Amino acid sequence: MEQVIMRPIGVIHSPYKEARNMPIQGTFDDRVEAWLELKEEYAEGLKDLDAFSHAIIIYYFHRSPREETAGRPFLEEQKHGIFAIRSPHRPNHIGLSVIKIKRIKANRVYFTEVDVLDGTPLLDIKPYVSYFDSREEVISGWVEKHFKDGEIPDKTVIP
Repeated sequence: MEQVIMRPIGVIHSPYKEARNMPIQGTFDDRVEAWLELKEEYAEGLKDLDAFSHAIIIYYFHRSPREETAGRPFLEEQKHGIFAIRSPHRPNHIGLSVIKIKRIKANRVYFTEVDVLDGTPLLDIKPYVSYFDSREEVISGWVEKHFKDGEIPDKTVIP
């Protein structure tokens, strides 16, 4: 298979027009609300999603200007391989976030824990199911040293 073609199912609306001042991960700030707007033909797919507190959204980093095989994450001075970091400059520019659902109305899902730019193409939504999506005894590689004693580091917002 040489090529995979994906069609956006909607668009993500957020207050972040630029990456500056956006959290590096949505879990660091639950005060900002955003919404997903699905194309009308996919609105029926939202049935029963309101029974879940969280969802996983998959999207396309449409404003990523380049593709890299390594990069320097915000928490580090050292470069790491692209598959060991969460940079948008990935080979396929695919992003994934866990969001906290606030409410659903028609073809819109309102949510917090936002870390996505306004206008980002939405590719898919899946319910977050703790029984499937949480793991015990997780090792988080180079990230572990930045969260010692459960403290959140200062660099949680894009400068």
